[in-house]
Amino acid sequence: MKIMKNKFLVMFFLALLIVPLIAADDITVKKLSSNEVMIADLNAPATFNISITNERLGQTFTINNELGFFTEPSDPIRIKQGETKNILLKVYPREGMQYRGFYSLPYVILAENGQKYNKELNFEIINLKDAFEIGAADFNPESQKIIIYITNKKNFYFPKMDVKFSSEFFTLDKSFSLNPHEKKVFEVELNKEDFDKLLAGFYTMNADVSVANGAAEVLGKIKFSEKNILNTTEKDSGFIIRTSQITKTNLGNTVENTTTTITKNMISRLFTTISPDVDSVQRDGTTVYYVWDRQLKPGESLNVKVSTNWTFPLLIIIFIIAIVILAKRIKKTDLELKKKINFVKAKGGEFALKVTLNARAKDYIENVHITDRLPPLVKMHERFGGEMPSHVDEKTRRIEWNFRRMGPGETRTMSYIVYSKFGVLGRFALPSAKARFEKNGKMEESDSNRAFFVADQKAVSEDF
Repeated sequence: MKIMKNKFLVMFFLALLIVPLIAADDITVKKLSSNEVMIADLNAPATFNISITNERLGQTFTINNELGFFTEPSDPIRIKQGETKNILLKVYPREGMQYRGFYSLPYVILAENGQKYNKELNFEIINLKDAFEIGAADFNPESQKIIIYITNKKNFYFPKMDVKFSSEFFTLDKSFSLNPHEKKVFEVELNKEDFDKLLAGFYTMNADVSVANGAAEVLGKIKFSEKNILNTTEKDSGFIIRTSQITKTNLGNTVENTTTTITKNMISRLFTTISPDVDSVQRDGTTVYYVWDRQLKPGESLNVKVSTNWTFPLLIIIFIIAIVILAKRIKKTDLELKKKINFVKAKGGEFALKVTLNARAKDYIENVHITDRLPPLVKMHERFGGEMPSHVDEKTRRIEWNFRRMGPGETRTMSYIVYSKFGVLGRFALPSAKARFEKNGKMEESDSNRAFFVADQKAVSEDF
């Protein structure tokens, strides 16, 4: 009797152990998805793909939790014996929950017969901005394009999103969908004028993301790589006013130290103007160095302009050359010919001028031929003074004198009178007389000065 009692106790305890094991095997639950995400500020649920297999009698099951999370489906699920059903289980954010990070949610599958099956869901709770990563490929001032991207870091599908990318270098608006863990890449045209004054370094890129239930700002970095680009242009122009212009422009994105040097000699520097003011002036013998030492930031330019005006020294040189040529010509000529005029009184009251030519030989010359022309509107009187002319041509208004020879220092004087019935106002000019002669078998020429008469001069007492 005692042995039977002990056997009964053993069988009772075995039954207590076996019943939970059989109950635990009534259903089989498998999670077919992974890395689920709940986006709290969108009220977007974490979605789990689970399968439930009913190993025992057919019945209905309900899924719920005791922590206040709303789940779908909320209605009972009918699963026949031996049947497996795939269920998309959605867990929505709990109102007022501030926690962000990885989370474990215990939940219960409650069978129709009252049996409970305790399970657990693991997922991550994030804000919208934490779902994305944005960035760009490195670029420099010579780049014409830049590659930017946005990546969905989470296991979450965005069916439609509008994104505005912006930075110091560009702006871009795009609309697209984004699958879980998908990366979208965009190529952006760059405008050098938008960033020609920016230094190399890291810059912030913004992405304003808008989705159906909310919006967020995502930040990323852009690396503006160092590039030294110093552009130099030189231009020379002008002859009398000589201008040299040197322009240096920093087209890179680093600060450039630049030295510009222009040389002048001791004479040209006297007629030179410079812009802008030099930083230093150095002298080496007769050479003068103008030096500009500057720091150019990105986009800055240095425009050096140096002008040398040779007008004044050129006029001086021309004047000196003219004097020298005239002096040599006067000195070299072997026949000096001078012309003068005087106002004389005429019996009939006409306007009359006495023209006098003096020819003086500096050396022995032969076959001397002197020619003078009458000015317009006057007539020549038949009276001559000094040497008589060899020929008078009234049609061509020419008077000619011929001398066989003239010795050194010999002077010949010739004069004639011209008159007109009309008076003269102001200044009256007579053309130069010309002489041709032979010296040592070679023909040479000589001109007289031009003679002028001013109307208010007093008349010489010489009636005719």
